[in-house]
Amino acid sequence: MTPTHEVTNQVPPLIDYDAAEYAPILEALHREGASDAAEEVHRVGVRAGSAQAQEWGDLAEEHPPVLRTHDRYGNRIDEVRYDPAYHQLMSTAVELGLHGAPWVDPNPHAHLVRAAKMAVWGQTDAGHGCPISMTYAVIPALRHNADLAAQYEPLLTTRHYDSALKAPLTKPGLIAGMSMTEKQGGSDVRAGTTRAVPQSDGSYLLTGHKWFTSAPMSDVFLVLAQAPGGLSCFFLPRVLPDGSLNNMYLQRLKDKLGNHSNASSEVEYRDALAWMVGEEGRGVRTIIEMVNMTRLDCTIGTATGMRVGTLQAVHHANHRSAFGANLIDQPLMRNVLADLAVESEASTTVAMWLAALTDRATSGDAHASALRRISLAVSKYFVCKRGPIHAAEALECLGGNGYVEESRMPRLYREAPLLSVWEGSGNVAALDTLRAMAKQPETLQVFFDELKQASGVDARFDQTVRDLEVAFGDFDDIEYRARKIVGDMALALQASLLLRYGHPAVADAFCASRLGDSWGSVFGTLPRGIDIAPILERATVKIGA
Repeated sequence: MTPTHEVTNQVPPLIDYDAAEYAPILEALHREGASDAAEEVHRVGVRAGSAQAQEWGDLAEEHPPVLRTHDRYGNRIDEVRYDPAYHQLMSTAVELGLHGAPWVDPNPHAHLVRAAKMAVWGQTDAGHGCPISMTYAVIPALRHNADLAAQYEPLLTTRHYDSALKAPLTKPGLIAGMSMTEKQGGSDVRAGTTRAVPQSDGSYLLTGHKWFTSAPMSDVFLVLAQAPGGLSCFFLPRVLPDGSLNNMYLQRLKDKLGNHSNASSEVEYRDALAWMVGEEGRGVRTIIEMVNMTRLDCTIGTATGMRVGTLQAVHHANHRSAFGANLIDQPLMRNVLADLAVESEASTTVAMWLAALTDRATSGDAHASALRRISLAVSKYFVCKRGPIHAAEALECLGGNGYVEESRMPRLYREAPLLSVWEGSGNVAALDTLRAMAKQPETLQVFFDELKQASGVDARFDQTVRDLEVAFGDFDDIEYRARKIVGDMALALQASLLLRYGHPAVADAFCASRLGDSWGSVFGTLPRGIDIAPILERATVKIGA
């Protein structure tokens, strides 16, 4: 065919680069004394930025899992089949220790290092991150049953991935899931009607329907069910010790907005064998430890999406010209890109800080534990709420090219709302912050003490903290005002961290916009006087550097 034109002014693909070359992640490692992990994180970054890893993500997205309830002979098998690329992603994530490995790692920064690697590798595909996150999160809850933990924790933390449906204790490594929500309750898990009937040998038989169980091919699950003494937490294996399938039946897979590579299912339990974890009637308290760890990953995952969207937008603007100049040199586009970059840096900074707090809290630091309790709820609410609008603006920076699947930006956009919904939607997370303060009043003082470590650096920040203190002097209609209050807490926390640890230009832009009165309701409304050049420089990928 005779060509009709020469292709010009198109942007080269952002592939074969070090995805870990992002200042807020590397600065967090250095700040916390974990600089020796930087080399490992860079190795992960090179793998995540490779053409091969990005193709795995594309294939897993394009070929979503398929449910097969029966085999060719009519036998019930309840299997979900995945594209081979999904298993490549899972195997790599387990090999990198992104699942349960930090819980047995003697490194005092194990959770921070894992968070850095999770943020970097997570850009390849969000779907497989769900079972990886749940496997990470199950360990502290499982430890409420010492016997079960002794048997299964070594397999949940080993760096071997085996996708076969086999008796758990015969496998070299395990993946864990969580089964909580039901049709009639949703986030109100106490409304669950799944029954747990005790047996003479100490086990239980579970019967009921779960409305949303992700990664149903996981080896083991934590399940909430109503025991005689109230709602309790149970450990349920997918395959029984004798190799037969447990009575867990997959009814259908959810047809979701995004997260296509991850199977989410409706499940029927019919006298499924399980064992109790924790005290009878204290199921929520037991499983909340797992929920809190997945909330940390929701914050990390949203920050990851923001980073990827920002880097793609800046990369596009550096190589695309319009109206006689490169987009990166157009004043209004610079405002938009810098605003996106500031949001990304703030979210990544708080996510890495929360992971470092987790290291201190799990080592027995009571102050870190209290600070993490309230800061995690605050940040999960706000960062995840900011994800969709950030993804939409980043996509728009690519124009029509960003609206087609080949750019991967639509996938980023579809993923963004999930992390706000997962493990407690916006209202749940905001109200959980109020509950934390009600149950542990000292957490609020600990939070303000943390904010005030940045006092005297920026007048706008100091005024924000004063206003926040005034807001907590009035408890009338506080639930009605929860989103406003918790959002202000999140902004103050991010500002405090940026003022202490961030780049001065980023901290100034954040305070001038988010804490000032001249920021608009969309990205690209930074006020005049912001030093944009270093902000954009930090968001520019150096391919081959």
